[in-house]
Amino acid sequence: MSISPAPQIRIPATYLRGGTSKGVFFCLDDLPAPAQQPGSARDSLLLRVLGSPDPYGKQIDGMGNASSSTSKAVILSRSTRPGHDVDYLFGQVSVDKPFVDWSGNCGNLSAAVGPCAIHMGLIDAARLPLDGTFPVRIWQANIGKTIVAHVPMNNGQVQETGDFELDGVTFSAAEVALEFIDPANEGEESGAMFPTGNVVDTLEVPGVGSFAATLINAGIPTIFLNAQALGYTGTELQGAINGDAATLARFETIRAHGAVRMGLIQDLSQAATRQHTPKIAFVAPPASYTASSGKAIDAKDIDLLVRALSMGQLHHAMMGTAAVAIGTAAAIPGTLVNLATGGGVRSSVRFGHPSGTLRVGAEAAQINGQWKVTKALMSRSARILMEGWVRVPASIF
Repeated sequence: MSISPAPQIRIPATYLRGGTSKGVFFCLDDLPAPAQQPGSARDSLLLRVLGSPDPYGKQIDGMGNASSSTSKAVILSRSTRPGHDVDYLFGQVSVDKPFVDWSGNCGNLSAAVGPCAIHMGLIDAARLPLDGTFPVRIWQANIGKTIVAHVPMNNGQVQETGDFELDGVTFSAAEVALEFIDPANEGEESGAMFPTGNVVDTLEVPGVGSFAATLINAGIPTIFLNAQALGYTGTELQGAINGDAATLARFETIRAHGAVRMGLIQDLSQAATRQHTPKIAFVAPPASYTASSGKAIDAKDIDLLVRALSMGQLHHAMMGTAAVAIGTAAAIPGTLVNLATGGGVRSSVRFGHPSGTLRVGAEAAQINGQWKVTKALMSRSARILMEGWVRVPASIF
């Protein structure tokens, strides 16, 4: 007797660009009952929506676009936490492996959370201004932090179009200013902002080398290295690194040892199932280069160069959470990021990345001999690309 094939189920969803990333956004209450709780059912759903795991690395049978920047899912809900409007849960969906990494935030998609929450009706319409900006207070549930998104409004609706330009995004849009409140993830599994207590450490990586490193837990846990120590200039584009399997394996080995040193994992083998965090990046003093778009970047217009890897590949621009880490580290004298700018106390930096430049600020102060960063600031943009339903086979549950 033949078995009837399982039908497809449809789930309300919104597809948005936030910063230099794209993701599928869901309202928690719209998810099928098995996926409304953390666990394998939720992970299976998101994997199938994005089209993972795909051994071809293309995500043809899903909403993903075959890169870490576009294989993302977000779950939103009204917040029950005092002083917050919406709870924001982020899942980094692996392209070629069957797992979803919930260990960190996506700073780029953070820009889309406020506009999407308004679009989904998660914020009472009576509270929204006709024009101006509305501060959406977001509880970032992955890392337990507050983000304030200043969402532009026009005639009672979210304003999505505008003249704000963001390198790495082809078209201009409306600016969404973001405040990452108390971005250092103190009290999380890796402890203080500097888990080792030092602004610079020596990271020994057997078989690879010994590196000066700034290990910081702000925005997202990040390992900063000097470009020169790795044999780079800091002006590299994706093609210089992503096509070299040996180079990527080297970075992954360094990342795994840094993760152990930061207390994020206990054993090197755990790094394979924790790809989203920590990030690994390398820095260099300012230099002129040509961005991936062909745009000329002049050394005099930037404070430093930064290149970062995400999910095992050099990022096409810069992850938003890594930008928070850059701004935070730049504000604290003695870190490798700060030294690459020339040193001293800084409230903001403009850094060069593969797609162009980005400015990020941080408010830092020394309290009882310890550096404290109260907020990091940057601007992004966001836009709804499509709204409706996604469909997945019911057999996934």
